Amino acid sequence: MAISGDEARAIAAAARKSGRHFALAFTYSGYPLIEEARLRVARGDLGTIRLVQVEYLQGWLSRPIDTDGNKQAEWRTDPARAGMGGCLGDIGTHAFHLAEHVSGLAAASVSADVAIHVPGRRLDDDVSALLRFPGGARGTLKASQVAAGEENGLRLRIHGEHGGLEWAQMEPNTLVMRWLDRPAETLRAGGPGLQPEVAGLFRTPSGHPEGYIEAFGNLYLAFAATIRGDDGAAHPGVADGLRTMDFIEAVLANAGSDRKWTDIGPGENA
Repeated sequence: MAISGDEARAIAAAARKSGRHFALAFTYSGYPLIEEARLRVARGDLGTIRLVQVEYLQGWLSRPIDTDGNKQAEWRTDPARAGMGGCLGDIGTHAFHLAEHVSGLAAASVSADVAIHVPGRRLDDDVSALLRFPGGARGTLKASQVAAGEENGLRLRIHGEHGGLEWAQMEPNTLVMRWLDRPAETLRAGGPGLQPEVAGLFRTPSGHPEGYIEAFGNLYLAFAATIRGDDGAAHPGVADGLRTMDFIEAVLANAGSDRKWTDIGPGENA
């Protein structure tokens, strides 16, 4: 959303004052089977949530390409353009948003480790975090851009008292549901067993790949519906942006201190 918490809060204030709508491209929330997963958690299929595990592994910054003229790498490792976090801000925020979006839980506190593995790099390229949620659920978040050999390995697992689910961005048209008392279910994009609300998010017949570009399209459609006055249209907005900026601040505050846990909320960078 911004390069700092203060800038994000200023943007939020300006958006409220303007009366205009504001959207953010937390792309992965636009995948149809992510919506299926969110709906199933929300209606209680898994029971009380106990575990939330998310990882986002990339390997493209394993070498110092940010000093060799790679434009995509340059800005992501430049504090003046990327802000407080490198890997943390670039992909860690996507992982955090996805975990909260699907679980329906808001993490209360974090215990984190932030590392720079490539010598001379100015912003983090590797992050590990433990999360605590209200009600007792526990979470883990791993984000790395120096996991050599990895492409875009975003993976989410959520477990409750009755079962769990698993989704991976590189195989986005599959959602696996696992149960204590019956065989696992493998749900496929456009296939049987999906919630009626999810049907409108697909564009092609079952078995025809959909993914990243279509996820953007779903967010744009929801934002367009909001502009037209549909109060029920859901898309990432100001609150999601502020929430992930709070997460960045809390992770950096915790990693830079000797505190075991840091609350996630405004002012944690103070």
